[in-house]
Amino acid sequence: MQMNQRTNGLQLIQADLLLVHMRPLILFTITAVFASGVCLSPGHAQDPAVVNSKTIRVRFENDRVRVLEANLPPGVKEQVHSHPAYVVYVVAGGRYRNYAADGKITEGEFQTGDVIYRDPVTHAAENIGDKPMHFILVELKK
Repeated sequence: MQMNQRTNGLQLIQADLLLVHMRPLILFTITAVFASGVCLSPGHAQDPAVVNSKTIRVRFENDRVRVLEANLPPGVKEQVHSHPAYVVYVVAGGRYRNYAADGKITEGEFQTGDVIYRDPVTHAAENIGDKPMHFILVELKK
């Protein structure tokens, strides 16, 4: 009986040691799965002012609209983000590449002074021109 208790005690110590060594791996795995499966999925709304805080800032917000100012230097590609329905005023245009959530990639050019309505979208944009692009976006809440 005494030998059986020692064996059980040794097994418990080994199990505890295994758990201590495995805990960081388990936490890392859970975090990685959450980040890739939830936070980075195109269906998950990502705030452009948060994920692209170096190029987009909130200028005004109330219960009906949110106004964003975006400055996209040449060669800069945004992080994937989502917008509700919105209107864009192009302060300074240029050539862009758009990466849609469904994998479709398109290129085009915005002209200074353009006003564009867009349905809700999850995407990333890249300035493929040689001049900074500047936009005012009005996101519609209602």
